[in-house]
Amino acid sequence: MPNTAKLELQQVLYQALSSDVSLTNLLGSGKIYDHVPQRTKPPYVTIGMTLEREWNTSTEEGREHVITFHSWTENKGRKQALEILVAIEQAITTASLVMPNQRLVNKLFEFNEVRRDPDGETVHGITRFQMKTEPF
Repeated sequence: MPNTAKLELQQVLYQALSSDVSLTNLLGSGKIYDHVPQRTKPPYVTIGMTLEREWNTSTEEGREHVITFHSWTENKGRKQALEILVAIEQAITTASLVMPNQRLVNKLFEFNEVRRDPDGETVHGITRFQMKTEPF
């Protein structure tokens, strides 16, 4: 059976973010994207780089996932970007993330970063998590 961990994890993460009231209040409804439609106005969140690697032991299969989320705002300051990153972190760390064929072994917050993009207008927030899964 093919390993479905990466796909299942992305689906439950998307659901956790999309259904989080605090994040929705900051962004508006339907503002979590894998691919951003043209002419979408900030604020919004994108699912960024995902890395999956083997995390097997001598007796168990497993996968390690590194998932990056990006937030985009056009406010002059960094406050909104920071609030969005806090909401993302809270949504992911409190979500149960139940998958049909995988068990989440752990989830670890790695970092938050806020920077101004070269256009001088857009504030870009970045947050990364590491998660480990095992099949049932």
